[in-house]
Amino acid sequence: MQTPLEVLAGTPFVSLTTFRRDGTPVPTPVWVVRIGDELMVWTNPEAGKVKRIRRDVRVQIGPCTRGGRPLGAPISGSARILEPAEVEAVLAALIHKYGFLAKMTALPNRLLARLGRPVRQPGGLAITPRD
Repeated sequence: MQTPLEVLAGTPFVSLTTFRRDGTPVPTPVWVVRIGDELMVWTNPEAGKVKRIRRDVRVQIGPCTRGGRPLGAPISGSARILEPAEVEAVLAALIHKYGFLAKMTALPNRLLARLGRPVRQPGGLAITPRD
């Protein structure tokens, strides 16, 4: 029988729910890859989910469709914001799992770098599910 970590790592989309100050849940469908005992998400470091995790590390995660419709019961977990040195490994794992679409996600930064323009540094999250 698969663990929740294995199940979530094998799904194409995961609903990542973070919480506002007043406790309101905010679900977001995301791509996820497993690295070690954590699920990794590549994201804009200025995204609302990152700001909410800075304040409250509690999250809920569960399988979902591309549009965010739940496909199973969520489980609780905790999240941490990745250090810049960890983000490249997440992008490489996403490209391995999702292929061409993941490569396209990184394309704008590559083009800006070639043009000598400032590049927005990508960010990431590490999620540890609780069984």
